[in-house]
Amino acid sequence: MATTFTTHRQPLEYLGGVRRFPVPEDKTPWSVDYPGYHPVDYTAPRVLSRPVWADPDIRKEEEPEKPLQFNSLDGKVDRKSHMGTYQIMDKVPRNPVGRTGMIGRGLLGRWGPNHAADPVVTRWKRDGSGARVEREGKPVLEFVAVRRGDTGAWAIPGGMVEAGDTVSATLKKEFGEEALNSLEATDEEKRKIEEHINHLFKSGDKLYAGYVDDPRNTDNAWMETVVFNFHDDSGEGFSKLNLVAGDDAAAVAWTEVHSGLSLYASHSHFVRLAVEHRKAAW
Repeated sequence: MATTFTTHRQPLEYLGGVRRFPVPEDKTPWSVDYPGYHPVDYTAPRVLSRPVWADPDIRKEEEPEKPLQFNSLDGKVDRKSHMGTYQIMDKVPRNPVGRTGMIGRGLLGRWGPNHAADPVVTRWKRDGSGARVEREGKPVLEFVAVRRGDTGAWAIPGGMVEAGDTVSATLKKEFGEEALNSLEATDEEKRKIEEHINHLFKSGDKLYAGYVDDPRNTDNAWMETVVFNFHDDSGEGFSKLNLVAGDDAAAVAWTEVHSGLSLYASHSHFVRLAVEHRKAAW
């Protein structure tokens, strides 16, 4: 299974208005010399305030009380990369894909890989009679998309794998919170939501595990994810779920898959993988 794919140059304007140092496409790889490279050093104040999901600023600690164990499972925090062993330079991990124009952690909590899990939840698009809709001789997919509250971009309803959590638990939890508003549900509603999700997410197909071309990435902190496709072939399973935006999602909807999709970060690529896996129209 692939662990990376062709990445884009990061936009100069980082989330929050900080500007990256410009990196030409041909100067992204570390193997290419770039003597004039002077990346911006930025870590968001909320990361430096040390919430439970954030590491300490190890660059400023001469002898940290508890050194971080990179490239391994560090207590409950998974610091391994899907891309293999990453280098440690000047006490901190180095982004294996290349230069981003920024050092520090930006908006990310962990030095090195920050792990996420993303479910691509799909069904076939059907007409009024219940027949599958086709385009150019191939069936058309629909997937559950949420509109992010932070950027306004449409995305897959995934999220960060918290310390001690598994990928499968994160997939279910994030879908429930963002697409079904489970956080605001009554105890009885939560029980029903959990039952439906456990049944529908019982068998999924892994599409991808690796680096994410995310706008939050820096030279020292980057996003990685595991992507699963959960497909309702009959269309009857997911019909029992009432889509309601919750947590940090501003909206949620079944969305037709097509080649003009514009989604957050690498999410269009992940939907395309589901299309190829299901031999659907693009």
